[in-house]
Amino acid sequence: MSAGLKTLTRPIHRWAKSALPTLSETESEALNAGDVWWEAEIFSGNPDWSRLLAVPKPELSEAERAFIDGPCRELCEMIDDWKISHQSADLPPEAWAFLKREKFFGMIIPESHGGLGFTAFGHSEIIRYISTRSVATAVTVMVPNSLGPGELLLQFGTEAQRNHWLPRLADGREMPAFALTSEEAGSDAASMVDSGVVCKGHWNGKEVTGIRLNWAKRYITLSPVCTVLGLAFRMTDPEGLLDGDEEIGITCALVPTDLPGVQTGHRHIPAGTMFHNGPTTGKDVFIPLDHIIGGEAYAGRGWMMLMSALAAGRGISLPSLSAAATAMAACTTGAYSRIRQQFGTPIGKFGGVQEPLARLAANAYALDAARRLTCAGLDEGRNLAVISGIMKAHATYRMRDAINDAMDVHSGKAVIDGPLNYLSPIYRAVPIGITVEGANILTRNLIIFGQGAIRAHPHILDEMQALQIEDEVESLSAFHIAFWSHVRHSVKTLFRACGRAWTGGRFAPAPAAGAVTPIYCQMSRWAAAFALVSDAAFLILGGDLKRREMISARLGDVMSELYILSGVLKRWEDEGRQRADLPLVEYAAADAFRTISKSLDEVLANFPARGISMVLRALIRPATRRGPTDTLTEACAGLIYTPSETRERIAGGLFTGCRGEGVDLLLNAYALVCENETLMKALVKAGKTVDEGLEDGTITEAQADALRKTQAAVADVVRVDAFSPEEIHALFPGAQSDVKKEAAQ
Repeated sequence: MSAGLKTLTRPIHRWAKSALPTLSETESEALNAGDVWWEAEIFSGNPDWSRLLAVPKPELSEAERAFIDGPCRELCEMIDDWKISHQSADLPPEAWAFLKREKFFGMIIPESHGGLGFTAFGHSEIIRYISTRSVATAVTVMVPNSLGPGELLLQFGTEAQRNHWLPRLADGREMPAFALTSEEAGSDAASMVDSGVVCKGHWNGKEVTGIRLNWAKRYITLSPVCTVLGLAFRMTDPEGLLDGDEEIGITCALVPTDLPGVQTGHRHIPAGTMFHNGPTTGKDVFIPLDHIIGGEAYAGRGWMMLMSALAAGRGISLPSLSAAATAMAACTTGAYSRIRQQFGTPIGKFGGVQEPLARLAANAYALDAARRLTCAGLDEGRNLAVISGIMKAHATYRMRDAINDAMDVHSGKAVIDGPLNYLSPIYRAVPIGITVEGANILTRNLIIFGQGAIRAHPHILDEMQALQIEDEVESLSAFHIAFWSHVRHSVKTLFRACGRAWTGGRFAPAPAAGAVTPIYCQMSRWAAAFALVSDAAFLILGGDLKRREMISARLGDVMSELYILSGVLKRWEDEGRQRADLPLVEYAAADAFRTISKSLDEVLANFPARGISMVLRALIRPATRRGPTDTLTEACAGLIYTPSETRERIAGGLFTGCRGEGVDLLLNAYALVCENETLMKALVKAGKTVDEGLEDGTITEAQADALRKTQAAVADVVRVDAFSPEEIHALFPGAQSDVKKEAAQ
């Protein structure tokens, strides 16, 4: 290093040591647990679009397609979600047996260990399919294939552990659960007090070195029915039996639930959705050291293991359920708005209804696009820690928005509970998705940008690691290299951001992508603005940035919008640039750019350094942009209002109900209305009923029969459930069975 630069670097190095946050060992392990992928291109401020377009399109294998068309459909046909939620409080016994026999719990387990060995995309498509039938069933299937012993064993287990446990997990001989959330800790899992003390104990008649466990966990899915519990606890060695530190740290182990001291079986009721979830406690439960997942070598490395395993699970399970719910909401609401009339007009023709219809269509398209892109990344062998956080939070947020829009359009139809109501089960489950696997408030405010900034930024992690080096000379040397690389990057980013902002992004890098090329240009513009503002936030706030959660959350929103929109553009390309889908792409882009500009504007408005804020505002011009136009909104609404290939692409891969159920009745009525709409309009224009039209020869007998069938089908859909006093008493045993009679007495 040159003497001049070295002199300049030294005071910056001293300042940085005091200003930038230090990394604890746990934080370092968590940061290094996942892989960096497309989010790094976004953080660079200059995405290489060829890398995005080179990602292989996710495809189902023949075995995966056959599994969806066969066992998945058969499972859905034996499930009655109303009965699960209001009568049995559980899946039927034949469904449990079927799940085990067909190895639904072994989707991620390789065939060599008795599982199905499906890809991330295949796994996701299966969860998406089942979710449209029953949330309780989907959760039951997703958890063993997500965060749990199976994923941890695959990544970290010893060969002996894999050989013993994986075949039993795959065929359902063992039912797993994973106990992470402590009563005291909640989202702050690292502060759990559940303990494991290294000691001597007896196992199979012999004295061995092991761990004495005590825990109190809650919100544990499948805990009431599990046979083996994956347990996270804080491990200590007060007697020095392992010849190491007394405080070992968070550790993950396998605990058979038939051991003395283990308590499971009690149930929580999560928002009326009757999948098995409940508390578990353990009192002086002894296990040998070989029950630690990965063996003794992985003692104290539990947090890293959890972050790595969570990356895969959060990127598949809840995004798949959310994509299913959003697509189902779009499909059903578009159909309902076509058959339901008010003031003599289908409600889908009213501007006030077209707005939520357009949001539903675009959200369904965008969310599924991001899901597919994420699965493609996972299937390339990556653990996408930051992207899984983006997907978990924003997929469930968008699901909530979609279900609220669908409820608004369906109105009273969606409010009255009963077997015919296909929206209320999903509506009840929305808060569950937003809360579990890392509450969205935590994920949005602390993880997406907080972890993403360190991992995905080209130089921040190198600088932080240089500052951690104890040797002062070595630390200064490493910091010097990282810092000046960062400076060069920031200068380039400044000129990119300014140039692209002041030219409206017209000349920003973009592939030759036909009609969507301008969208790539705008994304390059906003990626540069995001990178510049992020660097300014690091400079101004330093270590305080992670405590300025509202600023961090807004920057995370920008990053998330850019990732989801990347998925939209990739889907457009993968599906052959379908011209009919272009309104959805344009709507998603307009909405994303509105959110991005608003978020950056609010970040700058809350910067503590007003001078720098004013300069940045002049450079990147984040004036709030307009969202989708009314014309674009009408076009998107029409794509799910009218039968089309686009509508089929949005609703593809969903279970559409058993015969005579709510969704089946709706789609049947929708088909009949679309088929006979011209005839219906002619009769209405003539001011005649079906019988009058038949009598005077306006319509034929066959046409009259078709119209009567259509009217009956629409009436079946508009009808809502009503229960007799006896039925109410069966549902609620404490209810009065005959209110009128008792009132008279």
